[in-house]
Amino acid sequence: MDRSASAIWHGDLKQGTGALTTQSHVLNDTPYSFHTRFEDGVGTNPEELIAAAHAGCFTMALSSQLTSAGHPPTTIETTAVVTLATTDAGPTVTKIHLSTHATIPGIEKDKFDELAKKAKEGCPISRLLKAAEITLDASLT
Repeated sequence: MDRSASAIWHGDLKQGTGALTTQSHVLNDTPYSFHTRFEDGVGTNPEELIAAAHAGCFTMALSSQLTSAGHPPTTIETTAVVTLATTDAGPTVTKIHLSTHATIPGIEKDKFDELAKKAKEGCPISRLLKAAEITLDASLT
């Protein structure tokens, strides 16, 4: 399976602007710029999109782990925070912190923690981003 997205950029780095479009058109000429990436401009940025991808992937992987273990979840909510830091190599995604909160009837906290750790380590986006430190806080209702 292949998925695609495209980007277009006009101008120099600091004053230029761009737009992102995904294959599904959920993002369709969505603006991004230096200001949306390094300041507080209106639009998106690559790190925000990575955070969304990681939160979504992890949440689906956790749902799969829980369901396979006989504990189908009622609700799982995950936030991913991507840290972009300046290193000797230049701007680098150094950390991603996942924070998840789930409602799962009848599961023990130890089992939940075990399955959340497996989901963190096994989701395709975590495996893709393994150069960054990935941390997880997981809580139950």
